[in-house]
Amino acid sequence: MPSTTPGASLAAASAQTLAPLYIRIHDHDNVAIVANDGGLPAGTSFPDGLTLVEHVPQGHKVALKDLAEGEAVIRYNVVIGYAAKPLPRGSWVNERVTTMPAPPGLDDLPIATVLAPDLGPLEGYTFEGYRNVDGTVGTRNILAITSTVQCVSGVVDHAVRRIKAELLPKYPHVDDVVSLEHTYGCGVAIDAPDAVIPIRTLSNISLNPNFGGTAMVVSLGCEKLQPERLLPAGVIPIADERGLPDLVTLQDEENVGFESMIDAIMRTAEKHLIKLDARRRVSCPVSDLAVGVQCGGSDAFSGVTANPAVGFAADLIVRAGGTVIFSENTEVRDGIGQLTARAATPEVAQALIREMDWYDRYLQRGSADRSANTTPGNKKGGLSNIVEKAMGSIVKSGSQPIAGVLSPGEKLTRKGLIFGATPASDFICGTLQLAAGVNLHVFTTGRGTPYGLAEVPVIKVATRNDLARRWFDLMDVNAGRIATGEATIADVGWELFHTMLDVASGRKKSCAEALGLQNSLALFNPTPVT
Repeated sequence: MPSTTPGASLAAASAQTLAPLYIRIHDHDNVAIVANDGGLPAGTSFPDGLTLVEHVPQGHKVALKDLAEGEAVIRYNVVIGYAAKPLPRGSWVNERVTTMPAPPGLDDLPIATVLAPDLGPLEGYTFEGYRNVDGTVGTRNILAITSTVQCVSGVVDHAVRRIKAELLPKYPHVDDVVSLEHTYGCGVAIDAPDAVIPIRTLSNISLNPNFGGTAMVVSLGCEKLQPERLLPAGVIPIADERGLPDLVTLQDEENVGFESMIDAIMRTAEKHLIKLDARRRVSCPVSDLAVGVQCGGSDAFSGVTANPAVGFAADLIVRAGGTVIFSENTEVRDGIGQLTARAATPEVAQALIREMDWYDRYLQRGSADRSANTTPGNKKGGLSNIVEKAMGSIVKSGSQPIAGVLSPGEKLTRKGLIFGATPASDFICGTLQLAAGVNLHVFTTGRGTPYGLAEVPVIKVATRNDLARRWFDLMDVNAGRIATGEATIADVGWELFHTMLDVASGRKKSCAEALGLQNSLALFNPTPVT
């Protein structure tokens, strides 16, 4: 199994010399990736004598030895595939000339066998946040307007525009007003066994620390997901005379016409804005951070630069007593043995196995398998298959023990390194991490994506220098310097850690936040629609 913080051996000193450069993760690997921008042409020779027999694009694999048909292709010291035909030394190794290994079974896995490195506690670091009554801390002070059904989203969007234009300027200590729009609530099998997943997701998003326990609710009135089911009485402190969260129901008789509905929403919103505006940032320990980590638009550099740097920063957060959530079921499935071995207890290991088994069966019901995960962009960036992608994805989790496991839509109940079981879809994973209670989000990308969330700041980490250069105003941290030897994993990890503290404190906005880039919430609903 590969290390969770892999190093890279460079075949040349620096890309600044324009010398041919490849990166090999482990001494046992029989392939390496080409690091030079634009790739390298046939005939290129490296200092160790390796010569390319064909053009190899940047990030793509080159055979370091002759590979016979059927021979294992090894990267990260893991078999990521098999040669589908003889591949001479110097060949381009990609998904067209390899086959995938079978998925690992869920039996006879190592259970809590790995003793994590004792890195010691990390002390002396703080950030400025908004402390909530329930003990959580927000990194932003946001009024959230949640809804019970998609039917009301147009009305709520109109009201949010009015609130931002007419009310928000009066309350300078409130950062934003956000509509928690979704596509659930009606036309669904509301009592199906797995309906609990979208319902608890919506409920727990409304309780995200960045909303200060003051989310308000807009209902249509006739939907299946009634307000009492979404947010039971007493869950949110500000309540109406019935003990429910402040509620505007559009079908109520007192709402006569569209403007009446908007006025009702704005009156309710102002009550919440008054309370939120009274809040002030206070000094908080790093133990109050809950950071979701995710990757999207991944490439072969993700597991070499950005994800290891995130893993280093994740270790810093955990050492300081904070929480890090990593996710994406299909992007860890092929490394499940690594995760169960790192489980803090046998019970945590069994929870990991339970979630992987549930998701395997979920994919089978849809006549899909894990191979459907890898996108055309992943392959263009050098990732041949989901096995290779998974090995690079797992390193975001760092090296510390996995302290707990969340099923989809569940809320954090403990600190440390947590696996949140989610689909790998960027939007669904982000939505479920919001429900878990993250107050900060870190997102790595190699191909590039303008992904952002309205509910929490999203810090973007580029895997390559070229992406950081081209998307200079979309990327917050450039981890590509690791590939060229300009920086170490630790250098970029510490840079990311300090960036997280600055963004969490409101001293700095992430690029996505400053530009107002906000993806829609995307619920995971594995139940029938009627």
